[in-house]
Amino acid sequence: MLWNSEKTLRRANHIGEFKPIAVQIAGADPNMMAQAARLNVDRGAQIIDINMGCPAKKVCNVAAGSALLKDQPLVQQIVESVVQAVGIGPDAVPVTLKIRTGWDRDHKNALEIAKIAQEAGISMLTIHGRTRADLYHGDAEYETIAAVKSRIGIPVVANGDIDSPEKAKQVLRITGADALMIGRAAQGRPWIFREINHYLTSGEILPAPHIHEIQAILNEHLLDHYAFYGEYTGLRTARKHIAWYCKGLRNSHAFRHLMNSAEDCKTQLQLVNDYFDEMKLHSDHLLFLEAA
Repeated sequence: MLWNSEKTLRRANHIGEFKPIAVQIAGADPNMMAQAARLNVDRGAQIIDINMGCPAKKVCNVAAGSALLKDQPLVQQIVESVVQAVGIGPDAVPVTLKIRTGWDRDHKNALEIAKIAQEAGISMLTIHGRTRADLYHGDAEYETIAAVKSRIGIPVVANGDIDSPEKAKQVLRITGADALMIGRAAQGRPWIFREINHYLTSGEILPAPHIHEIQAILNEHLLDHYAFYGEYTGLRTARKHIAWYCKGLRNSHAFRHLMNSAEDCKTQLQLVNDYFDEMKLHSDHLLFLEAA
């Protein structure tokens, strides 16, 4: 953000966003991270989240994201700098931290990082149940998260492979976490949050959503997406979102092929609505018929 790129500045415009407004920052320089935090708070951020969990090569290659887990002294410098910049004083905002269980399975240091974070004044810690070396391979493990939760006093959020209401309940039971973070499972399925909430409070599984409701949600999503990114980028980046919404649905493979051929946003949106209108001829609810 300190480089004032068009892409980043566009994302820093929080007009009309739901509150609280949380902004995640990533980097490896304590002073620059503190500046980025201050700049975002000045622009309306109400929570600053430090990313030390991203496993992407482009992030780790510049010693940021989960690469920082290899350098505990630098972790301490960064969290202290950011907390001192925006987390204390009359206009303080909460500073949170996202990590993985460690760099690899032989070097799991989530507990040590958690203690550093708590001592520095971090308000909440989110832990993804894999190491950086794992990327997204294999299954997330929750024993490390449970161990951290039992040893520190700040709220702990469990993350990783939470893709159903039943899994959400299981992870809460295993970890004792204060909350859950849902990532990939919400792609194309934003209603997963109400499904989980309903199951945790009632023990009942909600029926599949009505097609007309999901069609309306996707229309709103796409119109906002086009407005945010513009015609050229919006058309192309919307394809993955549409594919996520339609994953496993009736005739979704053929539809995705057709949708990807659309040359403008108007045509793309019309194809989406034609697809959902056709589905409504067969059922009122979403029917997952194809392999994911």
